[in-house]
Amino acid sequence: MLDQILAAGLHPASASLTVDGHGDLPSAFAVTELAVATVGAAGLAVADLLGIADVHVDRRLASMWFGMSIRPDGWAPPPPWDPVAGDYRTADGWIRLHTNAPVHRDAALRVLGVAGTREAVADAVAGWAGDALEDAVVAAGGCAAVMRTAADWAAGPAGSSVLGEPLIDWTTSGAAPLDLALAPARPLAGLRVLDLTRVLAGPVATRFLALLGADVLRIDPPWWDEPGVIPEVMLGKRTARLDLTTEPLAELLTGADVLVHGYRPGALDGLGLGADARWQLSPGLVDVSLDAYGWTGPWRGRRGFDSLVQMSTGIADAGMRHYGHDSPTPLPVQALDHGTGYLLAFAALQGVARRLATGEGASARLSLARTAALLTGPPADGSLEPERPQDVAPAVEHTSWGPARRLVAPVAIDGVRWETDRPARSLGSDRAAW
Repeated sequence: MLDQILAAGLHPASASLTVDGHGDLPSAFAVTELAVATVGAAGLAVADLLGIADVHVDRRLASMWFGMSIRPDGWAPPPPWDPVAGDYRTADGWIRLHTNAPVHRDAALRVLGVAGTREAVADAVAGWAGDALEDAVVAAGGCAAVMRTAADWAAGPAGSSVLGEPLIDWTTSGAAPLDLALAPARPLAGLRVLDLTRVLAGPVATRFLALLGADVLRIDPPWWDEPGVIPEVMLGKRTARLDLTTEPLAELLTGADVLVHGYRPGALDGLGLGADARWQLSPGLVDVSLDAYGWTGPWRGRRGFDSLVQMSTGIADAGMRHYGHDSPTPLPVQALDHGTGYLLAFAALQGVARRLATGEGASARLSLARTAALLTGPPADGSLEPERPQDVAPAVEHTSWGPARRLVAPVAIDGVRWETDRPARSLGSDRAAW
């Protein structure tokens, strides 16, 4: 996996990676190996920036960061899932409905013609063929995915298109100098990162950059919230709200060195912020973008999330078969989100390195569905040791919701301090300004 990631980079890695520890998360796939490879690749990109030769990744901690890194003290985040979200039997198989966002929930319920209880939804779904319901929910602006086998996914137009895409699709354009001190303790101090991402891969990427000292400013629309994961992913960042349909982003973009965004293809173009406009506003910009179902096939504009992509690409079906279950069996963590998050960070760091060396900007496009193709066997037995007291750092993080502590960082590079003086905070806590 690491070889595939490094081969997809802008330039070869010069540092070497040592993996410490043992054990694996229980899964039909090598999920811990994906965690090690993606965290390791991001760490190697940091080491290359600094001219440091060695990177260490702890496989237990990397696996644990693929779950939740925060340990609240005396409080708990809201449940991560809407009550309606989940897997349902159709007339001919299984489908997953993703209803965490109210607009997506309303779309699914409107198609089904029922009120929002699991029992009513299950009864209604049972009368539909899976493909027909998936198409109807997607057409209504919702999010749904039928459980497919890996073979069916690969043979279909959406899957075959994704599998034909590079892991990271690069283009370069524009030029402007970038000056960073690259002090080992805070190597990205002075780097401005504009974050236009939401659950979960993009926020994982920008959290990684924030822990390296980058000034990360996250922008959300006035109506958006994701309370179940905000405490997890907002570490180290500032956060403001803007309605991009009426409030301009140009000034913030002009001041940005890196842009990380998860809008569907064409969405920023509709706001007058297509790729050419972004580089005109910020020559030399490192532009890193994420899509769910790839950039070339018939599903390139489809809304998607980790749990849906696991259904579409055959992962949930393979888990069901491996464990002998009678219902979809996903990965033990949202590994596509977290893995893609570290790949986004790897791409951003490689883009920064290129800009420091040549002045040229770079664009990198990734997708959850393409990351899924990295996952292989053999199945893992779940030999990862339980969490130990020393796995949690002693420092208290005074979040917007109460005190908490964090897991120790999963990657170690000589002289780099994985810390921040900005605890996780509620969305919209800051001004939309650098």
